[in-house]
Amino acid sequence: MSRPPIYNGFLHLTPNHHSHGYWRTSEGQVQHGYKDLDPYIDVVRTLERGKLDALFIADVVGVYDLEYGDGKGTIRAGSQFPENDPATIVSALGYVTEHLGLAITSNIIQDHPFSFARKLSSLDHYTDGRIAWNIVTSYLSNGFRNFGYEDIVSHDERYAWAQEYLDVTYKLWEHSWEDGAVVRDAESGVYFDADKIHTIDHRGERYSVQGPHIVEPSPQRTPVLFQAGNSPAGRAFAVRNAEVTFLPSFTPESARKDIATLQADARSIGRDPSTLKTLVQLSTVIGSTEEEARRKQQHLRDNIDFGGLVGFYSGGSGIDFTSIDPETPLSVLRDQVQLGEHVRSIFRSIVDADLGHGRELTWREYLIDHALLPGKLAGTPEQIADHVQTWVDAGVDGFNVVPITTLGWWDEWVDHVVPVLQERGLAQTEYTEGTLREKLFGRGDRLPASHHATTVGSGIG
Repeated sequence: MSRPPIYNGFLHLTPNHHSHGYWRTSEGQVQHGYKDLDPYIDVVRTLERGKLDALFIADVVGVYDLEYGDGKGTIRAGSQFPENDPATIVSALGYVTEHLGLAITSNIIQDHPFSFARKLSSLDHYTDGRIAWNIVTSYLSNGFRNFGYEDIVSHDERYAWAQEYLDVTYKLWEHSWEDGAVVRDAESGVYFDADKIHTIDHRGERYSVQGPHIVEPSPQRTPVLFQAGNSPAGRAFAVRNAEVTFLPSFTPESARKDIATLQADARSIGRDPSTLKTLVQLSTVIGSTEEEARRKQQHLRDNIDFGGLVGFYSGGSGIDFTSIDPETPLSVLRDQVQLGEHVRSIFRSIVDADLGHGRELTWREYLIDHALLPGKLAGTPEQIADHVQTWVDAGVDGFNVVPITTLGWWDEWVDHVVPVLQERGLAQTEYTEGTLREKLFGRGDRLPASHHATTVGSGIG
């Protein structure tokens, strides 16, 4: 292992990220401050104190269950609704930190690639090269309709769309400005060498962009690229574009297989597999004893808004789960033909992983105990470190740490878990210098030569 595992602090600018309804408890009321700036300033200062690598800001641009049940379940529960814009907060968070990376989620429907490339180049300048982009294709029908589309675009078509979107940004970031274009020669009166700045003249199925890029190259040029893709199309997209990808793995054993598949796919297109990092979700309830941790975990589960949770899962999957009996076995859901292939593949993975340890899980048990909820692992800092080690031994490069509450939880992680991880060599004790890409990969600020972005605009100029 060339460096300790990567740790990102996961965050949503919303009343509930995944702890649906937990805002009703005394512990969860801290989340009422989701719309204020100061609580997020406290978060990033805490993350940097704990030497985490990045803040990962998730985002959606639609309501999850507008079409399911009565269409108001997630709104009532405050489940990823409302949702403030991540890009608006990054300059402030970068100003009060020195090393922490800042990963922004932005999907292909919400911003034109020219405007988006300009925005991220600007932020990369303002943060001295600490910006990452979590690339998403949007999975909410309401999100598409919010931007003028009649309905959600088909799964594989969204990835084809995303590839053109990225190709436009690559041409702007990597190829519109040559190295040496910034002159600043007072004697000759030349600030920029115009012969080294080029239009990109992109003409594609969805975009027509002349250019040039109107922001000079930022420290990283292209931000660090995060992406999660579980389907064949998603994995192909990740292998071509992502620098950090999120695995769908439920166990270290399945992670080992998923990593081997990604590495083989990378080699097949001529990409160095070491340029693609893999992360999994790490979601813990922390206790000074195991008994305390399990008591806190049960308190969390007792206070989950099940209606909000079902609505959240319905909107995210495109399937009306509000009408499904909560006691339905997962194997039945796996085999139901009305479910989309992506959703069926998720249930196949769950059943194959034997999360019930030989016992068939019901839909309710899966949602409460294993779905997109925080607090899947309850234990002491030492037990959490043991858990981390099993994933690292399987080849995983790092973790998206999902808190119980976006706000107010991070001191517990930094004060109690991080020291144990550091003592075992499972977390960094100091930051290295340089941009986020340099910190994560240790090999310079720019994308590697084997990345698709380096060739997509090679004819420009």
